[in-house]
Amino acid sequence: MPKKDQYRGFTLIEILVVVVILGILGAVVVPQIMGRPDTARIQAAQTDLKTLSNALDVYRLDNFQYPSSEQGLEALVSRPNGFPEPKNYNPEGYIKKLPTDPWGSPYIYERTDLAFTLYSLGADGQEGGDGLNSDIRLSEL
Repeated sequence: MPKKDQYRGFTLIEILVVVVILGILGAVVVPQIMGRPDTARIQAAQTDLKTLSNALDVYRLDNFQYPSSEQGLEALVSRPNGFPEPKNYNPEGYIKKLPTDPWGSPYIYERTDLAFTLYSLGADGQEGGDGLNSDIRLSEL
């Protein structure tokens, strides 16, 4: 015959203590985790901009200059028309498809004489703004 101590389980008090501890941890940790998606979106946009910048640099190595503002980032996916004509365009393109920013808007590309600027308009989709609504820029000189 088994002893009484062999079948001992958790008491109600022990279970309540564990539930209270889990509740306290949840109250402290959940707000910190909930604030992270915004930070992750900004980091994702910065990563996309760096990837696009690298593809533009390879495009320039092949074709001796960046695509014009009119040709835009589409020049990284398919051979662009117009000036400047790409001399040694990679038939496979430079990226498979254009990413959109984490808020669903296209990235903006502007070319100057020898450089370019890439940016996302942020969460509000408008120029300027503060915090999450601020523009995320990458300038290449």
